Amino acid sequence: MIRLRRLAAIAQVVFKYRLDTLLDKSKTPLPLRLLLSPAVLWGKPKASRGERLRKVLESLGPIFVKFGQLLSTRPDLVPADICSELAQLQDNVAPFDSDKFRQIVEAALGDSVDEIFLSFDKEPLASASVAQVHAAVLKDGSDVVVKAVRPNIAETIGKDIALMYSLARLLAKYSQDGRRLRPVEVVADYEQVIYDELNLQAEGANASLLRHNFDGSPLLYVPKVNWDYSNEKVLVMERIYGTPVTNITDLQEAGVDFKLLAERGVEIFFTQVFEHNFFHADMHPGNIFVDTSNPKKPSYIGIDCAIMGSLSKEDQYYMARNLIAIFQRDYRKVAELHIRSGWVPKTTPVNEFTGAIRAVCEPIFQRPLNEISLGHMLISLFTTARRFDMEVQPSLVLLQKTLLNIEGLGRQLYPQLDLWTTAKPFLDRWLKQRYSPKSLFKQFKQLVPDWLEQLPEIPPLIYSALKGAQQTAEYSAQTTVITTPGPVAKQPLRRLIPWLSAAAVGVGFGLAVASWTESLAQVPVTSLTLVGVGLLVLLLR
Repeated sequence: MIRLRRLAAIAQVVFKYRLDTLLDKSKTPLPLRLLLSPAVLWGKPKASRGERLRKVLESLGPIFVKFGQLLSTRPDLVPADICSELAQLQDNVAPFDSDKFRQIVEAALGDSVDEIFLSFDKEPLASASVAQVHAAVLKDGSDVVVKAVRPNIAETIGKDIALMYSLARLLAKYSQDGRRLRPVEVVADYEQVIYDELNLQAEGANASLLRHNFDGSPLLYVPKVNWDYSNEKVLVMERIYGTPVTNITDLQEAGVDFKLLAERGVEIFFTQVFEHNFFHADMHPGNIFVDTSNPKKPSYIGIDCAIMGSLSKEDQYYMARNLIAIFQRDYRKVAELHIRSGWVPKTTPVNEFTGAIRAVCEPIFQRPLNEISLGHMLISLFTTARRFDMEVQPSLVLLQKTLLNIEGLGRQLYPQLDLWTTAKPFLDRWLKQRYSPKSLFKQFKQLVPDWLEQLPEIPPLIYSALKGAQQTAEYSAQTTVITTPGPVAKQPLRRLIPWLSAAAVGVGFGLAVASWTESLAQVPVTSLTLVGVGLLVLLLR
C-alpha cells in the first residue's frame, strides 16, 4: 500500500512536468499509453527535458535529488543538455529533529552525549540527504564535528530504489534513447554509491588514508578522525575553519593568490591520481575550503571522503600516456594505447580508430590552450571509443568526473588557468620517475621476497624434471631400434643445461638483490657464485 501511494505521488509529478514525452510512442504498448494519458491535462511542456527532469527530482525528495546529482556526473551515459541542468541540483535538505540525532549518537556510542562531550550544539551545522552534522567539543577541549546517518534512511532508500528500477526498465524499453542511456545500469551504480555512504566507518578510513597521503603537504589538509568515538553509524572528526571555495568575495578580501590556488588544485588532483593512486571522487565545491592564513600561499581543506577512486597500474600508465599523446596531437598513439590497454577490442582497426579520434580532437585544438577542457576532451574521446565497443569503466568515469570538477573549480578561481601547462610537467616527471632504472630496480627488489618464498620449491622441481627426462630417455632406449650416436640419456640433459643455467643466474641475482643494502661486500658469496657459474655455462655453450 505504501509503495502504491509513493508510485501515485511519482506519477502525479511525472504528469505535471510531462516526462511522458521522453517515451517513444511508437514503441510504447497501448496499456502504458492509456496509463500515461492523463498527462495531457497539464498541457504541452514548455521547459527543456533537462529542466523538467531536474524539477521532478527536486519534487520527489532528497534520495531522488542525490540520484540526479549522480546522473550529472555521468556525461558518458547522460546527454550533455540533461547533465548541465542536473548539475544545478543542490543538496539542501531540511534537517531532522535534533533530539533524534542525539539519540542516534548515544545509541551508536553507548553513552550519553553529556558524558562524551563538553558541549554539543543542538542546531545542525549541515544537513544532507544521507547524514546530518552537528558541532561539538570533546572533554579535552577539542573542537569536533559529529556526523550521523539519518534515521530509517536505509528503508527509505530501499523503497525508492525499487521504484527507480521499475522506472528505469520502462525507460530502457520504450524511450528513444533507452539503449544508449542504460538507465538500469545507472540505477545500479547509484544503489552501490548511496549504500556505501551509509557506512561512516568506511568514510572515516578513506579520510585517514587521504590525510596520511598529504601529511606535511602545503597543498591539502584533511581533518583528523577521532576513532575513539567513530563507527559505522557515527563519525567524529576534527572541526576545520576555512573559507568555502565558492566565496570568491571573501577570498579576494583575504588577498588570496588565485592563480596559485587554481594551480595547486590541479597539482592535488594529479598527485592523488598518479602518485597516491587514491583520489577524492566527490570534489564538488561544497566539500572544499581554503585556508587563508597565508594568502600568498593558500592551501585547500578537503572533507566528505565517502566516494574515493583508484586506477590499476596499467590504467595509470595508459592514462598518462594518453593525455600526453593527445596534447602532442599524436592520434595514432592514442588509438594504439586504447587497444594495448584493452579499453577497446584488440581487433579494432587502428587506422579507422585513429581517424575517428582525429575528427573529435582536432577541432578542439583550434582554440587557445587555456580554453581547452581536458575533462570534456576525455568525454568526447570515450564517447568515440564506445563506437568501437569500449566498455564503460567505473574507475575511468570517476576520474573523468573528478577532472571536470577540478577544471570547473580552477577556471572559476582563475579563468586564465592553462590546465595543460600545469599537468604536462607533472606527467612527464611521473613517467620518467616510474620507469627510470632506479625505480625499476626498486620494483624488482619488492618482487624478490615473493620469489624467495618459492625458492624451497625449486630443487624438488629441478629434480622432478631431471628424473622425468631420465625416465623418458630410458624408455626411448628400450623401444628405439635405430639409435642416434652417443648416449641417449644425455640428450635430454643437454637440452636442460641452458634452462638450469638461467635458473641459477635468476636465483643468484634474486638473493643478491634481497640482501643488498649499500655495498657489494655485503652480498653473500653464494649469490655471486650462482650468478657467475650460470653465466659462465651459458657463455661456453
